[in-house]
Amino acid sequence: MRGQEVKVLYGLEKLDPPLQQSVLTIGNFDGVHRAHQQLLAQACLFAANTGGPVVVMTLEPHPLSVVGRRQAPPRLSPLEQKLELLGAQGADLVVVAKSEPALLGLEADRFVEEVIVKRFHPTHLVEGPSFGFGRGRKGTSQLLQRLGPKHGFEVHVVDPISLQIEEGEMVMVSSSLVRRLLLEGKVRRAALCLGRPYSLFGEVVAGASRGRSLGFPTANVAVGDQLVPGNGVFAGRAMIGDATYLAAISIGHTPTFPDGQDQVEAFLLEFDGDVYGERIQIEFHHRLRDQRKFASPDALVAQLRRDVECVRHLLSPKRKSGKEKERTN
Repeated sequence: MRGQEVKVLYGLEKLDPPLQQSVLTIGNFDGVHRAHQQLLAQACLFAANTGGPVVVMTLEPHPLSVVGRRQAPPRLSPLEQKLELLGAQGADLVVVAKSEPALLGLEADRFVEEVIVKRFHPTHLVEGPSFGFGRGRKGTSQLLQRLGPKHGFEVHVVDPISLQIEEGEMVMVSSSLVRRLLLEGKVRRAALCLGRPYSLFGEVVAGASRGRSLGFPTANVAVGDQLVPGNGVFAGRAMIGDATYLAAISIGHTPTFPDGQDQVEAFLLEFDGDVYGERIQIEFHHRLRDQRKFASPDALVAQLRRDVECVRHLLSPKRKSGKEKERTN
C-alpha cells in the first residue's frame, strides 16, 4: 500500500543499477504543501497504471546555499520530516542528491541526459509549471515536454493549487507563501496551505528558568535552521516521544523582563517532568496574542492563566454533551 514506508537513497551514485520504468518528480519539496501533494497524487495515478515506483529526487542542502547570490530561505521542514511526508503522500523512493556545483552547473539538456534518463529511466515525469533545472535554472517544463519523446518519457505539468485564505483574495500555494504567512504569525492560514498544522522540531535546552519561578515551567526549544513563526503567543500541541500535550507557545523575548532574549518556549498543560535534552515537536494551531510588556510579574501570571484557558477552550477534545474534556493526551 502506498504511503506506508519510503526507501531513501543518499546520492545519485547509489542508483546502481539505474532505475527502470519509474514515475519521477524532481524538486526541493520544502514543507510538502498542498501543491507538492498534488504532484505526488498525479504521480501515484500514473504508477498505478504502469506498475513502476513513484520516485522523488530532491536536493540537499538547498541549491541557493551552494550557488546563487542570496541566502537560502529557512526550512519549513527538516529533512527527516520531509522524507516522512513524501512517503505519506505516496513516494516509494526518495533520492537525496547532493547539491554541488558539478550537478547544479549541468546545462539543461545534459541534466536530462545524465540525470533524468541515465539514472531514472522514467516513463512519466510530473512537475509544476514553474519547475526549473540545470545551469541557471534555464531548463523548464516546456523544454522537458520537447525532449521527453526523444528519451521515451511523457511529461505532465500539474496546474498550481489556488486557495482563498484571505477574504476575497485567491492565492497560489507555494513554499514562499507559507513562509510569508508564518512570519506574519498567520499559522491557521499557513496550515490551510500545508494541509496540516505547521510544526517546529528541535531539542529542549536549558533556559533562564523564569517560567518555573512564575509557576509556568516551559520547554525552551532549539530549532536550528527551521523557520520560526513571527513573534506572539500561540495555542498548539507538543509531542515528546509517544505523548502529546496541549501547549501554550511563546515566540520572541519577554518584554516584562529587560534581559529577555528571543526564544521558542512551550508550556505543556497537564505535564510535570524533566524534558531537557529530549526531542520535541511543536504544532501551531492558533495565534492568541502579541507579545507585550506587563506592569508586574503578577499581571503576567494572570495573563498566562488566561492563555492556558484559551488553549483548553480551542484545542481540548469535546465530550458528546458539548462539555470540554480535561484530558489532553
